[in-house]
Amino acid sequence: WRRAPGLAAELLGGFAVVLGQDTGHTERLAALGAVAATCVGNLKFAAEPLPADAAELALLRRAVAGRPVWLAASTHPGEEEIVATAHARLAADRPGLLTVIAPRHPARGAAIHRLLAGSGLSVARRSRGEPIGPATEIYLADTVGELGLFYRIAGVAFLGGSLVGHGGHNPLEPARLGAAVLTGPRTFNFAPIYARLLAAGAAGAVTDAPTLAAAVGALLADPAARDRQAAAAAVVAAAETSVLDAVIAELAPLLPAAADEPPARARA
Repeated sequence: WRRAPGLAAELLGGFAVVLGQDTGHTERLAALGAVAATCVGNLKFAAEPLPADAAELALLRRAVAGRPVWLAASTHPGEEEIVATAHARLAADRPGLLTVIAPRHPARGAAIHRLLAGSGLSVARRSRGEPIGPATEIYLADTVGELGLFYRIAGVAFLGGSLVGHGGHNPLEPARLGAAVLTGPRTFNFAPIYARLLAAGAAGAVTDAPTLAAAVGALLADPAARDRQAAAAAVVAAAETSVLDAVIAELAPLLPAAADEPPARARA
């Protein structure tokens, strides 16, 4: 857009309301020509906790009862290998360790299964209805719309897309569900949120398989520390739940007072 400043200014200048998700985005929108740009908060803070089927959750909790469990969520190519290496390091002195991998794109399930099984790991695939057995080392959650289940059963969640160049994924989702959050360094899609979590001691940063294994291991070994980190993350996640009201307040003047009246401006 900076290469076509006139077009950007004409496009963005035509909106009566432009809401940036944070100060940085708002400043960049204004520089491009969005003269009405302002920030009242990030709507991601207003989202409800991810849902979970109660019957499936009960089944999973029974299947993992008594086992140390952690989750690698929304992983991308290159990260499953790192998670598998971290699992091997952790499992050496943690009998019964179960690592859950929920890839960002479940269609990669077969390829991920081949990778993990080829490393000698015992893998159960959720998409095939394979149960978690006593010998299962990796549970491959290659399904759609079920992260709410796995955040609830895993006390520690590593958010993928952050050890490769995808910019990370939304850490507020595990934070709302009682999981301690871990992330890699590449979090540009959610940089302000991660900065708040890290500053509050509500998330941990890792860079590779050894640091991932060390961070997960420390949280699994110290439930009180894990609970403190998860509680701090929950506080951050709840900090701006009123942002939806603020957004509605910005939009309300543009809406008709009654159904038969036109709005003040057609575009917002």
